[in-house]
Amino acid sequence: MPGLAAFTPFQNPRFSLYFTGQVISNTGTWFQNLALSLVVLQATGSASALSGVTVAQFLPLLVLGIPAGRLADRVRPRTILLVTAGAQAIIVAVLAIVLAGPTVEVWTIYALVLVLGTANTFDRVAAQAIIFELVGPGALSRAVSISTIALATARSIGPGLAGLAFAGWGASACMVVNAASFLIVFVSLLLIRPSRLHRRPRADRSDPRTSASPLRSRPFVILAIVNVVVALFGLNLMLVLTSTVTLDFAGDATAVGAVHAMNAVGAIVGGLLAAIPASVSLRSLIGGCAALGFALMVSALAPTLPLLLLAGPLLGLGVGYYHGTINAAAQSSVAPAQLGRAMSLVTLGNYGMAPLGALLMGWVTDALSGRTALAIGGAAALLSAAFVAIATRLRS
Repeated sequence: MPGLAAFTPFQNPRFSLYFTGQVISNTGTWFQNLALSLVVLQATGSASALSGVTVAQFLPLLVLGIPAGRLADRVRPRTILLVTAGAQAIIVAVLAIVLAGPTVEVWTIYALVLVLGTANTFDRVAAQAIIFELVGPGALSRAVSISTIALATARSIGPGLAGLAFAGWGASACMVVNAASFLIVFVSLLLIRPSRLHRRPRADRSDPRTSASPLRSRPFVILAIVNVVVALFGLNLMLVLTSTVTLDFAGDATAVGAVHAMNAVGAIVGGLLAAIPASVSLRSLIGGCAALGFALMVSALAPTLPLLLLAGPLLGLGVGYYHGTINAAAQSSVAPAQLGRAMSLVTLGNYGMAPLGALLMGWVTDALSGRTALAIGGAAALLSAAFVAIATRLRS
């Protein structure tokens, strides 16, 4: 059956082990994010102070994203991931000690999150580059699409568990859980034998096809433009959905959690749908962007909170399908020797837009409404679909 083809990457035991580790790690990250958010808000009572955590988290990616990609093309990603998993476990353990103290200085949290963000920058890029080595070129598109649902799976279970842990044991315990999740990732990587991995060819400086920047590839440039536009206007859903529920519909914390949980469930389905095709091309982005744009528009048109909740799985499906499609298309549009650099640019465009997009959509939400912000995101995604259709037609 065609639908079952999406699950074929799990027939590879190395990919299954790696995927499981990523789900556990991303679930642990929810414990950290929730605990730090509540600690900073309780200590300062300031949303601006909380935004400093986001800046500290993503600033290293803006500075080191490109070098991280170059490193991932020269050093085996498994080696990088072993180092980053160990480093992140240590840094989060230090955070646990700091939060267990009698007083908590916000600047100390900023400093540790900045160091953690540095390690995470190299981790994000290597985590994309290793997929080729786990499954080889034949199963790459499906494996990349499937890997995107690790985030959605963690998002569907992480916030609820994190809230219970924070209420019952406190912030320090949440950090311990996250540190343990990184140790589990470290062990899972140790169990993957390097001799069983597919080697990627190294970049040959005399061969422009492998040594040149991915930005010299027209299909990749088209994809990179779409990635930035959609990330800037359409993927600030933590901010926009939360604001829509609380400000537009006067929903409580339970309603906020329910909207995000329904969104996460849909994202798992969307990632699976993106994994059905054996290969994903640049033109596949037309469907990915259109699905996201349609889902955002439906959510923007929801006149009541119950209808927004019902639209949650559809929105999640659009997000998951888009993420699965664009990541698979990115890895398919460049030579294997360029994967590290290519995925560093995709990561930079995606996560690097998060602070700017949050400021922009936050202003739109305050000036107009959260539903308006959702509509703007939907329009951006639909225009991106049209852009890809026109650009690929001109190219052919």
